Parts: sequence; structure tokens; C-alpha cells
Amino acid sequence: MHITELLDPDRIACRQSCASKKRALEKLSQLLGAATPALTEGEIFDALVGRERLGSTGLGRGVALPHGRMPGLPRPLGALLVLEEGVDFDAVDQQPVDILFALLVPEESTDEHLQILARLAELFSDPEFCRQLRTCPDAQTGYHLFVQRESHPLSA
Repeated sequence: MHITELLDPDRIACRQSCASKKRALEKLSQLLGAATPALTEGEIFDALVGRERLGSTGLGRGVALPHGRMPGLPRPLGALLVLEEGVDFDAVDQQPVDILFALLVPEESTDEHLQILARLAELFSDPEFCRQLRTCPDAQTGYHLFVQRESHPLSA
């Protein structure tokens, strides 16, 4: 699955200001809630916060992948939030997080969930891709960066 199949420019917010991890998760819940009429922003927020209570989804190098499984969700969905300044996210390297990609998957999608998370981790391990996202002026440009990256992936 391509990440662009999960994402839409309407679920990308660049150059945002959030004072805390909670506010960043609220913003991601808003972005995802607009795309999922069957779920409320509150349900999405609760799922993301519930997962964070199990352990931070902060990968390090300023990136976090908050995620959750949702009953009634027909297909996986993603949202991207790029912050002007990083927030404390209890990341493994204790560095502030300024790139957050939230992922929601149907409750029964265990294998697909893990495959998507692995793909996201690979994608965000590229320092140049992250640098481009951090300087991204708007949602369309952000989406185009994912399209470009998936049409020209790094060779292993």
C-alpha cells in the first residue's frame, strides 16, 4: 500500500503551532474526524491517547507516529501534522517532535497495521524527506512530497 492511498491534502496541516502533545493529538483528531463521518473527533482522540499511554509513538529525530485501531473504520486513514516548533512527546531520543503522522486502521487490520507502520518508519527515517516536510509551506506541497517519494523510492 502506498502512503498516498492513506493521505489526502485535506488531512495535512503544515506550519502549525501546538503547545503540547495533547494539542497536537487534538489537531490530528480534527483532521481525521473530518474524513470519517462514522467516528467523532473525541473517539479518535481517545484512541490516539490510549495508544500513547502504552508507550510513546515518538520514533526519534523529531518524528512521531500516533496510531490506533478503530471499530467501524472501513479502511486505513492517515493525517500529517508539521509543527513550527517541536513539542515534548516522550520520544525515544528525548527530542521534541515536530512531524506527526497519525494512522487509523480498522480494528481487525493487525497485519496491515504493522506493514503500514513499518513503511512509515522507513519513509521518515530519510533525513532529506523530513527536512523537506519541515519546510513545507502548505498541504498541497506536503502531499506532493509523498507522491514524489513514492514514485522515486530510495533503493535499498
